[in-house]
Amino acid sequence: MKVLVTVKRVIDYNVKARAKADGSGVDLANVKMSMNPFDEIAVEEAVRMKDGKAGTHHAGGAVTDILVVSIGPSQAQETIRTALAMGADRGILIQSDIDVEPLAVAKLLKAVVEQEQPSLVLMGKQAIDGDNNAAGQMLAALLGWPQATYASKIVLSADKADVTREVDGGLQTLGVALPAVVTVDLRLNEPRYASLPNIMKAKKKPIEVKSAADYGVDTASRLTVVKVSEPPRRQAGIKVTSAEDLVAKLRNEAGVL
Repeated sequence: MKVLVTVKRVIDYNVKARAKADGSGVDLANVKMSMNPFDEIAVEEAVRMKDGKAGTHHAGGAVTDILVVSIGPSQAQETIRTALAMGADRGILIQSDIDVEPLAVAKLLKAVVEQEQPSLVLMGKQAIDGDNNAAGQMLAALLGWPQATYASKIVLSADKADVTREVDGGLQTLGVALPAVVTVDLRLNEPRYASLPNIMKAKKKPIEVKSAADYGVDTASRLTVVKVSEPPRRQAGIKVTSAEDLVAKLRNEAGVL
């Protein structure tokens, strides 16, 4: 069984993002970049599926090939190498110097899926830069495949996956026939740290570099960024001397009583 996992190169989640002075976007100069955290969880789950270790909740789905796909600049090869060091087998980089919008991402992934014929596509539920939470759903729609989002547990068998997902009212379990698209959430697993030997091995694993034109997909932007600005600074609070003073301010100044 082949599993395709998508990864995206984003600003590291520990870095405080800053808007450019002209408001045209986010300043990426000299900023640490890393793999999108949700995608890292997807890679970890695929590797656990392949390992078939006890306690990883996988029953009978024999994963033999993990393909990692990224869409982004040439530096995204480093992100793919990280996934390869975690245990993935090979990678494809669709090189693009522009930030590709979710629909174009889905179209590119559809073309890769049609070539590679995976039984399962694992994706992070969203990227922490755009926060669109759209590419996985769009990909499933374009392929006509079943989908399960916000996965917190996946039980894989030969012809289906039972996916427990987090919803507002608690947990919901869906059975999806393979092939399928599954997007993963934070509580699915805790990604491993790649060991030094595996990092060295990852340098020898193949990464194929493609372009959007190779797949016949137009990635021109349909959206225009009007302005990017940082949230307004929080104003300092005030101190009150008594409960009566607090009630008065809530009623007369805040207008919430």
